[in-house]
Amino acid sequence: MRPFPRRLRHGEEATLVEHLGELRARLIVALLALAAAFIVTYTFHGRLLNWLNRPLPQHFRKPVTFSPIEPFTTSIWVSLWAALLLALPILFWQLWAFLAPAFEEHRQRSVFVLVAFATALGLGGVAFGYFVVLPPAIHFLTNYDSSHFTILIRARDYYRFASFVLLGVALAFEVPVFVLALVRLRILTATKLRQTWRMGVFVMTVIGVLLPGVDPVSTILSVMPGAGRGMTA
Repeated sequence: MRPFPRRLRHGEEATLVEHLGELRARLIVALLALAAAFIVTYTFHGRLLNWLNRPLPQHFRKPVTFSPIEPFTTSIWVSLWAALLLALPILFWQLWAFLAPAFEEHRQRSVFVLVAFATALGLGGVAFGYFVVLPPAIHFLTNYDSSHFTILIRARDYYRFASFVLLGVALAFEVPVFVLALVRLRILTATKLRQTWRMGVFVMTVIGVLLPGVDPVSTILSVMPGAGRGMTA
């Protein structure tokens, strides 16, 4: 038996039942990949939590919880999000393998290169968010009006905040792929991009403001990558 469902060739005919059977098989592969990734991430969830805690100031390195079940549920959710990130290449592979027969062979190669480029940019965005955006944002927020508040960091809220910041910056790094896709679809042209670069900078600024990092430090740092790419386009 095949370890993975067979991908149909472009133009190959198949019945509705065959398409549904392939979809079911690919969903099973995706769920198995997610389950395997979850086993790995939960096994090492202590190291993962320490990695997420590292941007915090020294006296906040152990976030607090306020219910008996919160340590368990927080560890599960962090492990699940990490598993989703770890299994993402296989999930995208299964999705693309199901949709690929609708595209011609040369288009399939172009999309494969585009997906590889998007993956590299996404990883770069996560690294940029973790090392450049998150530390100054946390420093600003945990020291803001500290003379008026007793500042405690709740584990659940901090991990959600950190995850959304990393995700938001990763999405900002995907702007070149989105623009390239629009150009390949002939919705935009290089000439039009040069003429409307100011609008691109404005749009990236709005996106940066809408990201979870509400402080000016993380907002500016989140806007810079996408705005810079909009200006160079």
